[in-house]
Amino acid sequence: PQTARDERLVNRFDYDGDYGTVLNRFLMQGALGIPLTVYGTGGQTRALIHITDTSKCIELAINNPPKSGSPVEILNQIAQTARVRDLAQLVSDTTGTPLQFVTNPRQEAAENPLEVSNQKFKLLGLSPIMLDDAAGLLEEVKSIANKYKDRCDVQAVVSKSYWNKARASAAGEGGVALDLGAMAKKN
Repeated sequence: PQTARDERLVNRFDYDGDYGTVLNRFLMQGALGIPLTVYGTGGQTRALIHITDTSKCIELAINNPPKSGSPVEILNQIAQTARVRDLAQLVSDTTGTPLQFVTNPRQEAAENPLEVSNQKFKLLGLSPIMLDDAAGLLEEVKSIANKYKDRCDVQAVVSKSYWNKARASAAGEGGVALDLGAMAKKN
């Protein structure tokens, strides 16, 4: 990819608790020594894909258009799926950072089995970068988090927004207050 030629071309790295990806957030928390905050049961399933695979999927879709008049075809740009708690455990095992289950600030099911397939893209030639590949997604994101942790806004790592008043109320009763600044300074 072009970003390998000059790091100034690298895409942004969202790690915040509100809008960042869960993998980036966990790895940034791990780099800073902040417990990995798992929302609710951690049973929410997330789709994961490396940005170069996203580009490859777009290229494959453009180069393999449907025949005129054929039905709409849905192509899923994913490499794999993982439950949040399993992803947290993987990051914890990699970084040595403990898990901390907190009240979920989002209005979503406690468990959701996301069932999705990338078989069509694989048939078109996609060979996705997986989390556990030697030079895979987990190791790449971990190196980015460690390299730039000094630029991290520590207060943004854990969600401060709630999707509605019911979620805010639930967090007030069972939420966990974390002194993120003190945790990050230890490391």
